[in-house]
Amino acid sequence: MMDVVIRDADVVDGSGGPSYRADVGIEGGRITSVVQEAAAAGCLRPVARRVVDAEGLVLSPGFIDMHAHSDLALLRDPDHSAKVAQGVTLEVIGQDGLSYAPVDDRTLAEVRRAITGWNGNGDDIDFSWRSVGEYLDRLDHGFDGEGIAVNAAYLIPQGAVRMLAVGWDDRAATPRELDRMRQLVADGMREGAVGMSSGLTYTPGMYAKDTELTELCRVVAEYGGYYCPHHRSYGAGALDAYREMVELTREAGCPLHLAHATMNFGVNKGKGAELLELLDEALGGGADITLDTYPYTPGCTTLVAMLPSWASEGGPEAILARLGDAETAERIRHHMEVVGSDGCHGVPIEWDTIEISGVADPALASYVGLTVQDSADARGEAPWTTARRLLLDDGLGSTILQHVGHEDNVQTIMRHRVHTGGSDGILRGDKPHPRAYGTFPQYLGRYVRELGVLSLEECVAHLTSRPAARLRLPDRGLVREGYRADLVLFDPETVAAGSTFDVPRALPVGIPHVLIDGRFVIEDGRRTDVLAGRAVRRTPR
Repeated sequence: MMDVVIRDADVVDGSGGPSYRADVGIEGGRITSVVQEAAAAGCLRPVARRVVDAEGLVLSPGFIDMHAHSDLALLRDPDHSAKVAQGVTLEVIGQDGLSYAPVDDRTLAEVRRAITGWNGNGDDIDFSWRSVGEYLDRLDHGFDGEGIAVNAAYLIPQGAVRMLAVGWDDRAATPRELDRMRQLVADGMREGAVGMSSGLTYTPGMYAKDTELTELCRVVAEYGGYYCPHHRSYGAGALDAYREMVELTREAGCPLHLAHATMNFGVNKGKGAELLELLDEALGGGADITLDTYPYTPGCTTLVAMLPSWASEGGPEAILARLGDAETAERIRHHMEVVGSDGCHGVPIEWDTIEISGVADPALASYVGLTVQDSADARGEAPWTTARRLLLDDGLGSTILQHVGHEDNVQTIMRHRVHTGGSDGILRGDKPHPRAYGTFPQYLGRYVRELGVLSLEECVAHLTSRPAARLRLPDRGLVREGYRADLVLFDPETVAAGSTFDVPRALPVGIPHVLIDGRFVIEDGRRTDVLAGRAVRRTPR
């Protein structure tokens, strides 16, 4: 007697191969039997305490979100339907070089301030950890020892490491500081991180030169991890920025996973194929490269991230001081509007593409949903005046949607053989990007069923086995006997993202069942109270 049998499912098993009809049995959190064409063959069918009639439904492995910003949400929200309802069973957090471990008392306060726009200020969180291992233990404990909503793997944030060893200064690390950073990365890898991330348009991580990053990547590679950079530009010079990461990781002997890999701004319209040519050349030479994307054109980040790096040196308090000084603020404006800020990827900012999506101070909610240009026009002032006021009044906590993407690039890149899915979902704000709630059903509904950009079998492989292989998880990402029963049942005819730019928190449709560790976290379309998620630690070599 098994725990669960899923009967007469159309199994899309994550391998990319053709679907097949089968009964799938689950016991003790693992897949214990896959009996193909069970009904037609007339064989003895598996028996279980719970039987799910999957007629007309696709059964696939659970989706792996390769780029998530749920670092505090997993500890704040036991429901976490933003991801659970999409069929996400594992998230990779610690992204873009900024997260909450490793830290000390000083840098914890600094990083909380720096990424308030991503995760809130954390006043509702008991920051009882300091090391990577302690943070992963905290995820394991979850809510009263019951766990968290979905599984989570962690990347060591290089920016946080640099905060600890160097601070917020724009300078090269000393040999002693570099040794400390190497040790911090090694400690984090031994404690279970799957790799290291960078945010090379975010301070202080962006102050690291390639030689410094290469040395840290050597440590990551030694422990079997991978490097996940948000590289130095997605706009002007984007191809050179991608090439820089390919060459850096080749030198370090470290696998490379390119975060939210796209080509944005007017200078890159129609250039997705050029990126893929660069990657194909490197892959042909033996490089180990993967990438993730989200199936939308706008990006999402914080308003303060648009500032030039020199204006961000010293951390949040120094930024506010510069913004408060009229002469320095004018220099910042000139750099952003005329020169092209490195925070805005080397492209002069277009305020009509910058939509405010969230504010830390509810009193500023009137800005949300408007571009900076529209807010400025309504006030009869220059857009920089509006943006500067908002940065100061909101304590740098404002988030933005940046409407600078191109649909042809999105589709071109998602077809590539090393592509995986990542939401880059920021869950905070009054009007978050709909990718936070809709990325995975958006792939299945719009890009598979409606547009035919990918076949169903290809798409599921992109969202399951391929990311599991990058994470070196030997028992996830496929529907196979002995694999963990992290599974999704969805209707291929109706699955779709419910979230839109106007209603960003609407849940998807067409996903009636989601299981993690063989337990129903979504059952008959409703969130259960099951907390089956745990920290997923790096598999030792």
